[in-house]
Amino acid sequence: MRNSENYIITTRSEPLSTDDETTWSFPGAIVGFVAWLLALGIPFLIYGGNTLFFFLYTWPFFLALMPVAVVVGIALHSLLNGKLLYSAIVTIVTVVLMFGLLFLWLMG
Repeated sequence: MRNSENYIITTRSEPLSTDDETTWSFPGAIVGFVAWLLALGIPFLIYGGNTLFFFLYTWPFFLALMPVAVVVGIALHSLLNGKLLYSAIVTIVTVVLMFGLLFLWLMG
């Protein structure tokens, strides 16, 4: 092996900078997680304390929706160009619909 270093020779005067385009990921992930928590609370508002008995056997399904909700939040926040209000509303509606469909499917 050769013992050398990589040199970058530039003729421009401005420094090289990397343009990080991942600034949308953290707010989108937070919105997705909060939407999942809100969707988790809706069955308790509708069915009350008996929801715990239903979640006793079906918790892996609802837990599996958490990373999906986070990815949905990141994707929608990215697609809506970082507009937090619009992406929060669309993410909450999407995650609640996913949660509701899973809940209805499991209830039979």
